[in-house]
Amino acid sequence: MENYYFIILNTFALAALLFIFLRLRGSLLATLASFRLEQTQQSAQLKEQLQEAFAAHRARIVELQFETLKVLQDTLLKGVQENRQQVKESLNDHATELGKRINQLTQTTETKLREINEQVEKRLSDGLAKTNETFNDVIKRLALIDAAQQKITELSSNVISLNDILNDKRSRGAFGEVQLSALIYNMIPEKHFSFQHLLSNGKRPDCMLFLPEPTGNIAIDAKFPLENYRHMIDTSLTDIERLQAEKQFKIDIRKHIQDIAEKYIITGETSDGAMMFIPAEAVFAEIHARHGDIVELAQKAKIWMVSPTTMMAVLSTARAVLKDAATRQQVHEIQKHLRLLANDFERFQIRMDNLAKRIAQAHSDVDQIHISSRKITQRFIHIDKAEFDHLKLDQPNLLPDEGIEDSSTSSVASS
Repeated sequence: MENYYFIILNTFALAALLFIFLRLRGSLLATLASFRLEQTQQSAQLKEQLQEAFAAHRARIVELQFETLKVLQDTLLKGVQENRQQVKESLNDHATELGKRINQLTQTTETKLREINEQVEKRLSDGLAKTNETFNDVIKRLALIDAAQQKITELSSNVISLNDILNDKRSRGAFGEVQLSALIYNMIPEKHFSFQHLLSNGKRPDCMLFLPEPTGNIAIDAKFPLENYRHMIDTSLTDIERLQAEKQFKIDIRKHIQDIAEKYIITGETSDGAMMFIPAEAVFAEIHARHGDIVELAQKAKIWMVSPTTMMAVLSTARAVLKDAATRQQVHEIQKHLRLLANDFERFQIRMDNLAKRIAQAHSDVDQIHISSRKITQRFIHIDKAEFDHLKLDQPNLLPDEGIEDSSTSSVASS
C-alpha cells in the first residue's frame, strides 16, 4: 500500500512539474515573439535612417562634383585663352620671320636664276658648237656604218654558206677535222702526232697522238651529231617529234662511242682508251647535262668525250707530259752541264777574290797618291804666300778646313 501511495504522489508531482513547465514555455514563447517584433521594428527604423543618410550623402557628393567640374571648366577655359594668346603671338612672330626669310630666299633665287640663265646660255652656245661637231662625226660614222653594213651583208652570205656546210654530213665531218687539226698544230709538236694514221687493223683515226709510256698512243676521232640535236632543241616542233629526235640523238652518240672503241683501241698498239672530239660546245654540254647514261657508257668503254675547250686542256697536259719525258731523257746531259757550270763558278769565285784583293790594293795606292798630292799642293800655297815659317820638312802644313780629313788619311798612310 505504501508503494502504491508513493507512486500516486510521484505521479501528481510530475503532473505539477509538467504544468509548470508548459506555463513557463508559453511565457517564454510570448516574450520571444514580442522581442522579435521589437527587433524587426528597430531594423526597419535603422534601414530608413541609413537610406536617408545615404541619400543625403549622395546629394552632397553630386553637389561637390558639380562645384569641382565648374572650377575645372573655369580653369581650363582660362588656360585655353592663355594658350590661344601665346599661340597667336608665336604665329605672328613666325609669320614675320617667315616673311623675312621668304624675301631673302626670293632674292637668292633671283640671283641663282640669273647665274643659271647665264650658264645655260653659255652651255647652249657650247652645246650648239659641239652639236655641229657631233653631226659632222655622225655623218662620218654613217659612212663607216654603210661600209660595215656591206661587210655584214658579206658575213651573212658567209654564215649562210657555213650553215649549208653544217647541214651536210660530210661537210660537218670535214669541219670537225679542220678544227681538230688547228688545235693539234697549235698545242703539240709535229713529231708527236699524225693525221689519218694507219693502224694494224686497217683503220685510220682522224688523229693519233704519240705520247710516252705509260700513256701510249691515243686515237682521236671527230664526230659532229648536229642534225638530231637541232631537231631536239627546235621549239617549233611538237613534243613527240622532239622526243623522237632526242632518242635518235642518243642512239647516234652510242653508235659513235661503240665505233671508236671497236676501231681505234688495239691492245699493244694504242692506249686502252680513245677520244671522241665534239666540235660544238653546245652539243658537248647537252650530253653532260642531260644524258648521264651516255657519259657513263663512254666511261665504261674508255672513250673520253672532249669539246674544243676541254681538248685544249687535254692537249696542254699532253704537252707537259712530252716536255717532262724529254727532260728525263736528257737528264744526264743536264747533270753534265751542271757539273761544268759548277767548275766555271768555282773559277769565277777564285778570280773574283783576286780581283777584290787588287781593288783593295789599288784603293790603298790611290789614298797614298791623294796624300802626296795634298802635300805638294799645300807647299806650293805656302811658297806662293812666302810663309816659309809654316813649312816643315817632316810633314805638310794643313789648311784649317782640312785637318780632320788629313788626320784620317795620314792614319791610313801610316797603316
